[in-house]
Amino acid sequence: MSKASLIKPRERDVIMQALRAGVVPKLGLRHIQVGRAREVEELIKDVDRVAGDGATIRFVIGDYGAGKTFFLNLIRLIALERRLVVMSADLAPSRRLHATDGQARSLFNELARNTSTRTKPEGGALTSIVERFVGDTLVQAKKEGTDIEDAIQQELSPLRDLVSGFDFATVLTRYTKAYDAGDEEQKTAALRWLRAEYSTRTEARAALGVRDIIDDERVYDYLKLYGAFVRLAGYGGLLVLLDEMVNLYKLTSAQARNSNYEQLLRILNDVLQGGASGIGFLMGGTPEFLMDTRRGLYSYSALQSRLAENRFAQGGLVDLSGPVLRLQSLTPEDLYILLTNIRNVFAGGDPARHLVPDDALMAFMKHCSLKIGDAYFRTPRNTVTAFVNLLSVLEQNPGAQWQTLLDGVEVASATAEEAEGPDAPAAGSAQGVKGGDELTAFKL
Repeated sequence: MSKASLIKPRERDVIMQALRAGVVPKLGLRHIQVGRAREVEELIKDVDRVAGDGATIRFVIGDYGAGKTFFLNLIRLIALERRLVVMSADLAPSRRLHATDGQARSLFNELARNTSTRTKPEGGALTSIVERFVGDTLVQAKKEGTDIEDAIQQELSPLRDLVSGFDFATVLTRYTKAYDAGDEEQKTAALRWLRAEYSTRTEARAALGVRDIIDDERVYDYLKLYGAFVRLAGYGGLLVLLDEMVNLYKLTSAQARNSNYEQLLRILNDVLQGGASGIGFLMGGTPEFLMDTRRGLYSYSALQSRLAENRFAQGGLVDLSGPVLRLQSLTPEDLYILLTNIRNVFAGGDPARHLVPDDALMAFMKHCSLKIGDAYFRTPRNTVTAFVNLLSVLEQNPGAQWQTLLDGVEVASATAEEAEGPDAPAAGSAQGVKGGDELTAFKL
């Protein structure tokens, strides 16, 4: 066996811990990805469109528990490999697209903190992006013998034509001068501003001499500024990944929901009409979030008309070109391959260390099918977790027989709380779908 087939211990541990907890691993997705190649190919086109100075927006729709979050993270890693910057966040009651009490600013802060590049895929890359831009500008200025401030002003001139671009450029200029002078306090103040950590204009003016801050009203404007800035810093563009959009659907206030949907409409129109460039939006939500005519996106008529399905895509025909991408369910064959991949990861890529034979995979799937029907592959999060738990018991108890353990598995329908938990990497690869969460919990 070649060394190339081995899986790094750190990747193995990250994958196993994540799958056991029912969440998406941040590393090693390539080791477990499976299926849904067409959807992945379509999203890769979106990534390339952003890298080509275009813009894109997608609503990735799938039920709880079938791997939507896994799919989003797979696209995230592809975007990083293609030199895009990725900002990611989960929406929550305290993080929204539109608000008046700081929730939108909180969302931007989360996005800024979860900024990733190819060299810093786990986040925290904002400082390195800024310093890359600043360092390159200073080197060029000193090489040409030009004034540092003049050089930075010239480099940032494209930003000044954008909404709120003047203050954004001013903060970057302050950071550049502080970087050159070794002023750590001023650098920290500038980074705080860029991460939307100032809650009042007075505080920001005292620290940096700027008139504005990143507030609830201008989150989208500043995301477009970031999209322009990362290209100046040498990256291909910006991908904004927002998951758990169902939290907008859950807002009890109709006014709050509609305000957020209006913001989504603004982004959608801007992207589709060519008003944005070098930026992409990838948003994950449930079918209810999209189609519920009382509280979902379809409750907002302008969004419903723009997000409606292609009526010709019926009878097995699909159209993957629109803003809405519905994740199709995994097949039993897909799940079999996924379990095979998980078994291989557990063994560190060494077939000689497989804890169960192929027959065990088939028996496990049959057991699940008999107990809970086809939910075991339509929403496989709990199924995957159960399989990892089975392998863990076998690894820690060398004398145990998988047949005996399988016979003793207790199966219980997923609770409502489990159904509303974070999406898991269930779908091994390209696209995890979700299906309601009729899934079952397995206990050994």
